[in-house]
Amino acid sequence: MTFYLSVAFRRFCAARLALPAKIVRQKMQIEPVRLSGDDRVLCKIAKDLVVMARIAFILLCHKDAPGVVAQARRLTASGDFVAIHFDARADPAAYATIRAALADNPGVTFAQRRHKCGWGEWSLVAATLEAVRAAIQAFPAASHFYMLSGDCMPIKSAEYAHAFLDADDCDYIENNDFFNSDWIKTGLKEERLIYRFWFNERTQSKLYYASLAIQQRLNLTRKVPADLQMMIGSQWWCLRRQTIERVLEFCEQRRDVMRFFATTWIPDETFFQTIVPHVVPRTEIRSRTLTYLIFTDYGMPVTFYNDQYNLLVRQDYLFARKISPEAIELRERLGDLWAGEGVPFAISNEATGLFKFLTGRGRIGQRFAPRFWETEGALSRGHTLNIIVSKKWHVAKRLTQAVRYHTSIPAVDYLFNEENAHLPDMGGVEKTVEKRERHRRALVRLLFQQFRSQKLVICLDPSALELITDFCGDKADTRLLLIESRFDDEYLRGHIERVGLAGKTTQPELVSRLLPTVRRDLEYEADRLRDMEFPQFHTIGVNRSVEANAAVLAKFLDIPAALAHDLAATEHLFSD
Repeated sequence: MTFYLSVAFRRFCAARLALPAKIVRQKMQIEPVRLSGDDRVLCKIAKDLVVMARIAFILLCHKDAPGVVAQARRLTASGDFVAIHFDARADPAAYATIRAALADNPGVTFAQRRHKCGWGEWSLVAATLEAVRAAIQAFPAASHFYMLSGDCMPIKSAEYAHAFLDADDCDYIENNDFFNSDWIKTGLKEERLIYRFWFNERTQSKLYYASLAIQQRLNLTRKVPADLQMMIGSQWWCLRRQTIERVLEFCEQRRDVMRFFATTWIPDETFFQTIVPHVVPRTEIRSRTLTYLIFTDYGMPVTFYNDQYNLLVRQDYLFARKISPEAIELRERLGDLWAGEGVPFAISNEATGLFKFLTGRGRIGQRFAPRFWETEGALSRGHTLNIIVSKKWHVAKRLTQAVRYHTSIPAVDYLFNEENAHLPDMGGVEKTVEKRERHRRALVRLLFQQFRSQKLVICLDPSALELITDFCGDKADTRLLLIESRFDDEYLRGHIERVGLAGKTTQPELVSRLLPTVRRDLEYEADRLRDMEFPQFHTIGVNRSVEANAAVLAKFLDIPAALAHDLAATEHLFSD
């Protein structure tokens, strides 16, 4: 019987299974080879294995010896491998415990040299390279190399992870252009590369900043290696074996590049991200990580707890960090999940959007300090600021339109949210929402002057509690009108789409799962306003009669009852 063997298959057979020499001779050609019966059996085994990913996990850790041992045993039980680098700064007894507990596990190896690791330092990359070299040597059957930390846990089964990696012959590593992307939000950017960093910002802050200041003052800059396009991204990657081999070969050949990165700042976000696209065609790289993580506004990773199992397993990732050490139940469930077989996964990817939705407003009432121009731009006594608060913007805007039509009171719409808010020409300050937000009190004071009125009606979203509190603390007579709303499922589905929690192609069952959470959040916004007990707080709503709403509007706007009735009777005022 004649088989045609590919180059890749020949190499696999030779390196992994030690097949007879006649099968793998002339590796760089494709030619017919006549096999015996036993050879055909071996060939079938090899073919079955060659399409199945086997992962060598590069585990960087510095604490929690029992957790490291459990993680290594869990990952190797699925037929994968683990190469461990345990921080040389960590407790020697903990390292000894790990070595002893895993000594009889053939799927575990250890970095030959341990580095003292520091955040932002080259030592993290050096530690990674040590673990990678150990894995390459110890595990010739490994097809992929996956970076993990001690805080990571699987959010898919091993069966799913292997099939996922088999489906696409590529590398997974974020690689955004260092200079032209906005991956770095705050702090040093170009300085990370053009200056040299010998000290750690967290443990040697005085030396760190003194060294940087001297280099800046003396203009002691350096050039980026000319043949490299500097890239940046997450340190959590998954690379194929051939890619790792090319990276290690590059490290041996380009000592100049190694010296350059050794004194850059936070090189774990730039080294592999730059070298991999340099040695591998871009078409074979997917610029993403397979490890799910979320960062807060303050640049800190979000920690996951016991009640977030269902949320995590629906994300299009294989692992997640950081899992709280106290989340014992979550860790046990995710550990069992890794060993599962035939487990279906419905991918929704709603976690990041949901997190941003629920936290985007920052710490309630505390996100921004008062601007200096705000303290000097107070609204004077004798002015009445009427604030209409409604989650349903179309309802509030129907009311302001009616106010403009039936009364002489100037009324604008959501001036801090929408470009077109019925603002007059104010010399440019009204042109963008950003400008209005920066000068909010000054803007309202200008509106009083522009309209030549002692009264003014504006609209605010109930999520803007900080703004509402700010205005209510001013010298002006500030009155609040909350328009109570009913949030039926149809409205909530539209709201979920508008804020980006879901799109038109999102599965209906996912949207249905989000409905209770979003409804509670919207109702909570109104409850917060009520709980603040503002002195002049009024409410109207669709469940009240026209007469009852008219009485409230008469008091809120200080207008005659008949005029208030006309406003309350506005056609379709509360309609969606």
